[in-house]
Amino acid sequence: MSLFSELTAQGLEFLASLFIFVVGMVVLFIIFLFLSDIAQTKDAIRRNYPVIGRFRYIFSTLGEFFRQYFFAMDREEMPFNRAEREWVYKSSRAIDNTMAFGSTKNINPPGTALFINFPFPTLDEHATTSPPVLIGPYCREPYQASSLIHISGMSYGAISKPAVRALSRGAKLAGCWLNTGEGGLSPYHLEGGCDIVFQIGTAKYGVRSADGKLDDTKLKEIAALPQVKMFEVKMSQGAKPGKGGILPGKKVTAEIARIRGIEAGKDSISPNRHPEISNMKELLNFVQRVREVTGKPTGFKVVIGSDDWLNDMCEEIQHCGIECAPDFITIDSCDGGTGAAPMPLMDDVGLPIKESLPMVVDILTQYGLRQRIRIIASGKLITPSGVAWALCSGADFITSARGFMFSLGCIQALKCNKNTCPTGITTHNKGLQKGLDIEEKSVRVKNFVGKIHYGVGLIAHSCGVKQPRELSRHHCRIVQNDGKSVALDVLYPAPELLEQYRDKT
Repeated sequence: MSLFSELTAQGLEFLASLFIFVVGMVVLFIIFLFLSDIAQTKDAIRRNYPVIGRFRYIFSTLGEFFRQYFFAMDREEMPFNRAEREWVYKSSRAIDNTMAFGSTKNINPPGTALFINFPFPTLDEHATTSPPVLIGPYCREPYQASSLIHISGMSYGAISKPAVRALSRGAKLAGCWLNTGEGGLSPYHLEGGCDIVFQIGTAKYGVRSADGKLDDTKLKEIAALPQVKMFEVKMSQGAKPGKGGILPGKKVTAEIARIRGIEAGKDSISPNRHPEISNMKELLNFVQRVREVTGKPTGFKVVIGSDDWLNDMCEEIQHCGIECAPDFITIDSCDGGTGAAPMPLMDDVGLPIKESLPMVVDILTQYGLRQRIRIIASGKLITPSGVAWALCSGADFITSARGFMFSLGCIQALKCNKNTCPTGITTHNKGLQKGLDIEEKSVRVKNFVGKIHYGVGLIAHSCGVKQPRELSRHHCRIVQNDGKSVALDVLYPAPELLEQYRDKT
């Protein structure tokens, strides 16, 4: 027998032995799974169908990803469909996002907004810079902001250090503000030099005393920072109205615990409301207290459930004087986002922004407070059409969290609460954070804001006005159940008062 034949025979014998070994290990592993499944009592499927029953959970997990990439149509996915995400991705990367052949958007469903083009549109084809809007005229340090869209509250903790740093730098480049979220002010929020809105959550993170109450000394220290322009009292959040913030213990690092003033490694769960605020008078007093201590514009964030308390608030303001009014109200939609929330609250509580925004605007207008109180709209408004609708309805500004997450590269993996975010945005796993390049992503934040302004400008010019803040309700129609559209100023008939407000602004 030749040497080659002998080596070949030995090789085949080795491969055969290896194959038998691998098969044996696989058989042993299957036997182990079989015995394990029939012995356990927690899962009926695995107990009745050992080993095979495990595939149900594998397919169920993989199905989430297969639907996203292979089966769902461009306009089908929730909470954001592929068309919306792709628009943000291309915009933030400065890639051409024009379309060919025809739109894939179904304009027939009730609630669809259609903008009314003017026969003689504005000649300028490019979006013009919107004039600044003054917030807090009775404050020692009022604030002027020009950008139409700003970064909504995302706490350091809910999102990662690189994500905060990229947003801070991007906000500075874009000329918009960055809301801290309820997790307090970190050095990374300040790093980029952008304007900051400090959010005071129900747990008072960053400005809390040892017993969890508001500490005026710490509040003054925050207000002394020139970058901090406003304070937002968080009453409720769209994804979980009636429930405080939730940060799982595995995301509460030593640094985050230090910034928040809590214990590391333990769940950070905020109260479901501010203990100091149980009625409208106490809310206005709390806002006034923060404003007096800080000298800066102060308002509150809320999910609208009914209009009764809004009327009570306006009557109380008329009683105590216009100076006691909040400088702004941030209206969050019931379909807002979060890092973690109970399903019953995320799915079924609160009003959507399409109903609540016109309601609030009309009530403030009726009481003569619309010019005093600025309106900030929040909730899935991540495209020019969404922003334009909000401006038509009466908003002064729009804020978004998830839109800016998409600009950072979020793929809607729906793992924000698991500390396993594959793009490094909502995880504290340093290995996963490496994929988030701060310099590159900050430019994408800037590009996203620029494309929003450009797109809204296109709509405004098509409607015959010179700049987006001139949009009003008669520029928009809403599709009804019968397939016909009705003008927004017919559905919410307060156009004369709103026009007077626009003129004064």
